[in-house]
This record gives sequence, C-alpha cells and structure tokens, in this order.
Amino acid sequence: MDEIIELKGIYKKFMEGKENELTVLHDVDFTVKKGEFVAIVGASGSGKSTLMNIIGALDRPSEGTYRLHDVDVVSADDTQLSHIRNQQIGFVFQTYNLIPRMSAIKNVEVPMIYAGVDPAEREERAKKALAMVEMDERMDHNPDELSGGQKQRVAIARALVNDPDIILADEPTGALDTTTGRLIMDIFHRLHRERGITIVLITHSPELAEECERVLTLSDGRITGERKGSAYVQG
Repeated sequence: MDEIIELKGIYKKFMEGKENELTVLHDVDFTVKKGEFVAIVGASGSGKSTLMNIIGALDRPSEGTYRLHDVDVVSADDTQLSHIRNQQIGFVFQTYNLIPRMSAIKNVEVPMIYAGVDPAEREERAKKALAMVEMDERMDHNPDELSGGQKQRVAIARALVNDPDIILADEPTGALDTTTGRLIMDIFHRLHRERGITIVLITHSPELAEECERVLTLSDGRITGERKGSAYVQG
C-alpha cells in the first residue's frame, strides 16, 4: 500500500519566543498507508486535537515535514490548503458542525458548493451519500429535528460527498450514548471494508481504538506506542 500521510519530526509550539512558550507536540513521526484504519488514542491534553488540526491542514506545525500524497502541506499556500481540505479530507467532528437552518441534504451539499459542483449533481451526490448512512428518509429534516446519532450520520455523509482520500474523525462518538456510538463505529467499519476508505480516528477511548487496524498512543505530545488493534476484525 502507498503511504498517504507522512509526518516527520513534527513539533507544535504556541506563543513561540515568549516567556510562556508551550510545546504541545514533540518530534511526532508516523505514516498512514492508503486504505488503513488507524486510531490515535490519548487522554485529554495529550495533544490529539492539535495533531488532528495539523493532519487536516487546519494548522501548520512549528517544525517538521508533512506530506499528503506527494504534496508538501507545510509549504503549501492557502489556496492549496483549501483544496486539500475540500477535496482530499473529509472531516467528522464530535460536535457535528451542521448548519442549523439548513436541511440534512443541504448540509451535505455544502462541500460541493465550495468545489463548484452544479446544483443537479450536488443533489444527486448528496442523496447517494445520505443513503450510504441510511439517512435518505430524513434528508429534508433540519438538525434540530434529528437525534445526535442522526446528526453524526449526516456529518459522515457530508465528509464522504467529495470522495476524499481520507476521513478524519475527531472523537466522533464522544457526544453520543453507547448504543448510538456503536452504530457510528459500525458505519466507519463498513465504509472501510466496502469502499477501502482511509480512516484516521482520534479518540480518548481505548476500546474504540482497539477496533482499528493500527493504534498509535499519544501521551504528552509524543507518540509513545504503536500496535495492531486487538479487537480489529477484517471483513
């Protein structure tokens, strides 16, 4: 498998050069191959969100290199970074990040608007994405008419709609009860198994991490362990 993500010597510092300078990530190295399902697990304050922002091209490291496919993300300009976020990475967040006054289908269409897709194709692709997560019957409902699990399924459909190389899921079950969280994880496993999508799951839950092919442990901003997921079952 080809490496799709490659980080080397990543440091992230805040308030650089000041008396209260804080280093959140320390010499982080890891790669993700195309089609892998990888978990990054760590306690609150371990640096997971900072690392997620760097992987997702939402922030730049203070030091180190990051290549996504053959693109040097660290030296990319803002236009290139916007293209990467829109076309190559699908984001799923704990808080869903849906637009309240827009229906489920219109929320799913948003990334395609930025990508310049015409309205007819946007609607068709959004319907297909919602069907993939079994939300096609609720496509005309606004977020306040949906449960937490339904909102997260809409968010997953939105992440899929531009056919990204990577799904980056940051605590996607963190706001959900156990049963609903199980449903969301099952959707990720199905997408990985049936479509070969590369998934990076960031979680504080060791149990969820063990379901993934490979588990990276982040502690105090450092990768302190790497292993195969003990509960991962290849479909």
